[in-house]
Amino acid sequence: MSAPSRDGSAELARTRSGRQADRDEPADWVQALGCSGPEQDRAMRQLHSLMLRAAGHQVSRMRSALPDSSPGAVDVIVNQAADEAMTALLAKLHTFEGRSRFTTWAYKFAILQVATDVRRLQWQHREVRLRDLDLESAPADVGRSPECVAEAGDLASALAQSMRTVLTPHQRRVAIALLVDGVPIDVLAERLGTSRGALYKTVHDARCRLRADLTSRGYLAPAARPEVRPSQPLAGTP
Repeated sequence: MSAPSRDGSAELARTRSGRQADRDEPADWVQALGCSGPEQDRAMRQLHSLMLRAAGHQVSRMRSALPDSSPGAVDVIVNQAADEAMTALLAKLHTFEGRSRFTTWAYKFAILQVATDVRRLQWQHREVRLRDLDLESAPADVGRSPECVAEAGDLASALAQSMRTVLTPHQRRVAIALLVDGVPIDVLAERLGTSRGALYKTVHDARCRLRADLTSRGYLAPAARPEVRPSQPLAGTP
């Protein structure tokens, strides 16, 4: 029987550690992590073990997307993601409402952190170009009727005009990078020295401006307004 690989040994160790941690986990994670002394130290060790297991599981699922999937590189990603996810969770510990198991809530931090780290590694040596609108580089329509091609071309031209007239150059370039070129938002935020929230707001404002302009020009139907029903008078009132 062949010996387990280094990567398999690390995963096995995390699994065994996880089984022990499941048996000893606190009845109230928030209280245990928020107190001081030996109880908090034990809870912190158990939380880190949980994060390692969650990160290890997610990295194994995304391994094919890694530029370097060697055991050493995987261990680095797992440990780094677990540390960063734990830091993020502790900063938001006060927001836990108990709608799910604490461990389920904690797992999400590790999964999201791994996804962010893997995307960052994928784009590590790739250039991010903030290009402007270029309709000539759009792929040609294949297998569609002339009517559909003409209608799509008309809408594309209208959208291009809206982008040139109602968006700022910054909004236009950010929207193209995120929505057309597929640059991950955390990667773009890092390259531009800004935050994800700022980029989300830029794209949201751009979409609102484009929709309003295309609607005013008859290319989009007005957004349906929610029906407002008259309130019923209370019994005994006129």
